[in-house]
Amino acid sequence: MSRFLSDNYKSLVPYVPGEQANVKVIKLNTNESPFAPSPKVKEVLSEQVIDNLNRYSDPELKELTAAIANRFGVTPDMVFCGNGSDDVLAFAIMGFCGKGGKLCCPEISYGFYPVYADIFGVELEQIPLKDDFSIDINDYINKGKNIVIANPNAPTGLALSYDDVEKIVSSNPDNLVIMDEAYMAFCGKSCMELVKKYSNLLVTRTFSKSHSLAGLRVGFGIAQKEIIEDLNKLKFSFNPYNLNTLSIKAAAAAIADNEYYDAKIAEIVEIRDKTQKQLEALGFRCTDSKANFIFASSDKIPAAKLYEELRKRNILIRYFKKAKIDNYLRITVGSAEEMQVFTDAVAQIMEENK
Repeated sequence: MSRFLSDNYKSLVPYVPGEQANVKVIKLNTNESPFAPSPKVKEVLSEQVIDNLNRYSDPELKELTAAIANRFGVTPDMVFCGNGSDDVLAFAIMGFCGKGGKLCCPEISYGFYPVYADIFGVELEQIPLKDDFSIDINDYINKGKNIVIANPNAPTGLALSYDDVEKIVSSNPDNLVIMDEAYMAFCGKSCMELVKKYSNLLVTRTFSKSHSLAGLRVGFGIAQKEIIEDLNKLKFSFNPYNLNTLSIKAAAAAIADNEYYDAKIAEIVEIRDKTQKQLEALGFRCTDSKANFIFASSDKIPAAKLYEELRKRNILIRYFKKAKIDNYLRITVGSAEEMQVFTDAVAQIMEENK
């Protein structure tokens, strides 16, 4: 730490991303898609687009917001795009909760929420989950604070129903409710339609998971236009060109190719369910994950040990050394071949450690 760092940030505990390997591994630790992007993405990244990279990208992101609006049945002025959904969440927490504002979220959830609260001076309440890791919606009814919930939650994979989300939103009319739907494509009914009914709801999404564009960093939020105007005010005060031209073109092409991505999402869900059954047959307890990962624990081998043994075999998964989940592992759903190698390795390790 240098002597120049502001006192405001000296105690900041940053978010820790999953390990990025420099050698060939089976990478099941960062919830990326195992599949390549839609062929239509490659088609739009033409020589003409590349030759025009000497020009700034469109700060209004008209092509991308129009494509997202068309996909979700809203108007472009209800769409805000960011450098990953992290960008959208950061602007929202800074703008609507910052400098002494109040925010609450589940105690076990996406690790960036408390980081953003710290960096923007937000008073954060982290609400414990129930013993089965589910969210008790009664903890959020008439809360009187801004709320952010990942739905499905991470790393548990458990999801709130559409009706439960509406109960939370409708009971907090004077506070912003952020529903972080990074994994909703693998789950079921999004709460996106509720945006048309409630002025206090912001729904965030990412292209990193379901649309195979983690490397391009594109996310978006959908809300009524007044919230989007506020977010754009913050963006244009900080970084007007927050998405590059290649990301804009690629994401617009991806969001329009429902046929390709719907098939890949269905395949991931099928692989997830098959892998979970294989783990349960080995004695693991798994949550009812509705995301593109599995959250699993075993009494037969400590999670930390299994994580290390898999790492020795060049198989990366995610281990969180945190209270209440320190004997659980989060396993991203890879291809069918990758998951079979993974489950075979787990079976071998458990046999060796009887």
